[in-house]
Amino acid sequence: MSMINNTVGVRYPWYVRLIFWLQRRKYGVELEPAHLWGRTPRVFLGLTMLYRALDRRSSPIDPALRSLITVRISQINWCLFCVDLNSATALERAVSADKLRDLSRFEESPLYDEREKAALRYAEAVTRTDGKVDNRLKHQLLALFSDEELIELTALIAFQNLSSKFNSALDIQAQGFCSKP
Repeated sequence: MSMINNTVGVRYPWYVRLIFWLQRRKYGVELEPAHLWGRTPRVFLGLTMLYRALDRRSSPIDPALRSLITVRISQINWCLFCVDLNSATALERAVSADKLRDLSRFEESPLYDEREKAALRYAEAVTRTDGKVDNRLKHQLLALFSDEELIELTALIAFQNLSSKFNSALDIQAQGFCSKP
């Protein structure tokens, strides 16, 4: 149960209600974190715009890789809601269930290529507070990603850490989007 569970009687501005409507259209329900973010409408609008900018069709980062990164960060940050929603999105983006199952052990998995492994290593290094992006990883990233891709990858990692840490801290539960791991 979320630490903040009383959204009854909260009056949301029209643009927050519009975002809720778009969520109902896409997911069939309003997302629980949206009700909380919606209580700070301008922050929620900015957050939504940032997400849309990162998850656009013209992103230099492949949609499947973006999904793998968001699921892995969500696993590390113990965000059940994010693992649920991002896993469902990954499956929609043609990530196999086997690949999702192997995500926490991607280093040993033959299902991941070197580019994916480098991106996931980077996501883990940035996410874990006891880690650091070492020179070896920096060289791998520079060999596999353009400057534009690396900037976008870093922005995605930062966004997913914000989102999953917010949801995890407030104990937002999964909404049943994905029956896979």
